[in-house]
Amino acid sequence: MQKLTGDKIPKVLLEIPQPPKELWLEGELPPFDEYKYLTVIGSRKFTSYGRDCCEKLIMGLAGKPIVIVSGMAIGIDALAHITAMKAGLKTLAIPGSGLNRNVIYPRQNARLADEILACGGALLSENAPDFKAQLYSFPSRNRIEAGLSTAVLIVEAGEKSGTLITARMALDYNRTVLVVPGSIFNQSSIGANRLLKQGASPVCSSEDILVELGLETDTGQTLLDLSSLSSLEKKVYQMLQEPLPRDDLLRELDLDIAEANALLTMMEIKGLIRESLGEMRIA
Repeated sequence: MQKLTGDKIPKVLLEIPQPPKELWLEGELPPFDEYKYLTVIGSRKFTSYGRDCCEKLIMGLAGKPIVIVSGMAIGIDALAHITAMKAGLKTLAIPGSGLNRNVIYPRQNARLADEILACGGALLSENAPDFKAQLYSFPSRNRIEAGLSTAVLIVEAGEKSGTLITARMALDYNRTVLVVPGSIFNQSSIGANRLLKQGASPVCSSEDILVELGLETDTGQTLLDLSSLSSLEKKVYQMLQEPLPRDDLLRELDLDIAEANALLTMMEIKGLIRESLGEMRIA
């Protein structure tokens, strides 16, 4: 275990409000200039839908330079770490406790911590090795998760989920927030779906994540980096995953007609979208 202070602390964490003064690390952090850090979080009591989404999305990232970050909590956190290891991806766990196995939280995931290290992953904490988790240490941990990330992926979150704290921090730190859309009838999706209404980017496939991270496709072509788009441009881009007639697109945008037309015209000028055979589609 090594103690990180000063310029040994990742630069991305020194740029956030209240940066950590020290960090404790087991394993090695993959280089930030070579890897994208994707924080994956969600409900502790996930549904079968949430489980399937988490596994499918992460498995679809296999072979990419991506580090799956999570908090090693019961639920989606632990599932994200386990699936990352199955996919051969590097994974980083940030518990709300110290890293010594007699205090690591939750205790039942101490074995998971060892498995992460055995697979070439890492454990990171702002807390001293023997620190026992406290209520306040989890929101504090969340800012480390958000600060390290290139993007944060939400897989199920209830109306008052702690996951939403991390999402708000990510937005404050200018990180991309991605959300798996959930059923309107499921209580565990209320918070996640609200984030979508507030402008978070919907994710329906692993390819959506790769687009947001600006990684390359299997053909070697660089995908569009959506972080450079406005929230409305992102909305149009997501709506055009399948071509739509211009009138249908204008109606679904639910904007003033002049504003909507101006938006589409500007996106056409930028080369983001085009009209073909009476339908709007991604360029």
